[in-house]
Amino acid sequence: MNRFFKKVYQYINPTVNPDLAPAFDEWQKHIPTLWLLGKTGAGKSTIIQTLTGNSLVEIGNGFQPCTRTAHQYLYPVESPLVCFLDTRGLGEADYDPSEDIAMCSGKSHALMVVMKAEEPEQSGLLNALKQIKRSGVIKHLLVIHTAVNSIVDSQERQRAIEYNHQRVMDIWGIKPAQWQSKTATIYHPIVVDFIPDDEQFIGLNDLHHALTDALPMLSLLSNQQAHTNREEQNFYQLRQEVLWYAGAAGASDAIPAVGLFSVPAIQGKMLHSLANQYGVSWNKKDYAEFVGMLGSGFLLQYLSKLGLNQLVKFIPAYGQTVGSATAAAMSFSSTYAIGRAACMYLYHRSKGEPISKDQIKLAYQQAFTTVKNIADRQQVTQASKSGIEKDGQ
Repeated sequence: MNRFFKKVYQYINPTVNPDLAPAFDEWQKHIPTLWLLGKTGAGKSTIIQTLTGNSLVEIGNGFQPCTRTAHQYLYPVESPLVCFLDTRGLGEADYDPSEDIAMCSGKSHALMVVMKAEEPEQSGLLNALKQIKRSGVIKHLLVIHTAVNSIVDSQERQRAIEYNHQRVMDIWGIKPAQWQSKTATIYHPIVVDFIPDDEQFIGLNDLHHALTDALPMLSLLSNQQAHTNREEQNFYQLRQEVLWYAGAAGASDAIPAVGLFSVPAIQGKMLHSLANQYGVSWNKKDYAEFVGMLGSGFLLQYLSKLGLNQLVKFIPAYGQTVGSATAAAMSFSSTYAIGRAACMYLYHRSKGEPISKDQIKLAYQQAFTTVKNIADRQQVTQASKSGIEKDGQ
């Protein structure tokens, strides 16, 4: 057993710093991307400001050119978990979205069509949307109607919203019954408005629900949970960093034969980083204690699942789709759960306080279950949305 612990400990304290750049690059390629398509002044920047909580979001402040006609905004900047792609070329008569389509290809993404309710002239947007639809790349579509209160008459406002919405649905091949029904959960109009005098964003909850339905992983970005103690407050300050490592582990584990080596290395790098945040360092005794608190069967289960996931990915067809997605979800979830449990362990160790084995084990199990459910929802959503798209064509 001592040799076994020594072998695993080398993952946490490698003699040579592993080259994790390829794994992190892979995550960068697959960061959930929200593509905002709309005319200048439609309210795209305001939406990004509201979703990120960053009131300083403007072109030239955080946005970087990524194609000739679009800019991207990574959030958070240092350990990004989501990318906003903001189209800048819709005002041009010859806008060609092919570069932007190529950038979104292969990513978990949603297309957010942003339209001012009072503007019926949307030919540039609609022409671009036709090309995007033909590409088959985009699976998730949200239609956001902004500045709705600029139309005072309520009936006229509703007609304007339905007129713009219907034109988008026609292009996307969605029948009226699929979005007009009161029970419709997708493709329905999302109506938002920002009232500067009251600093109020109308429709924010509907927008959040629509986004997390399209991309369930985005629900992990929410930091609006009540903290019952100081330890939880400390963890939520580091939560985005843990999610970033979890994303990198999941992205790298989607590649056959890579995850067996990259996932433990990424998790080791995460544990080192978290220890630095708490002003402590790992040693063999501490690591053995931490792993022991996760449960007697944790290491054997962890290594056996990791190895089994790699074998499944080599099954023709199934391995490259379901197998890879399952492996990615498992590595994402286990990495996040290890990070959550480690933060609790390191917090109490940094304070010189006794550490409860039951609390550490419970923290791991709860974190794993929470993010695994979300990761599974992501897979189901991608599959179901793809099926809906095909039915609508």
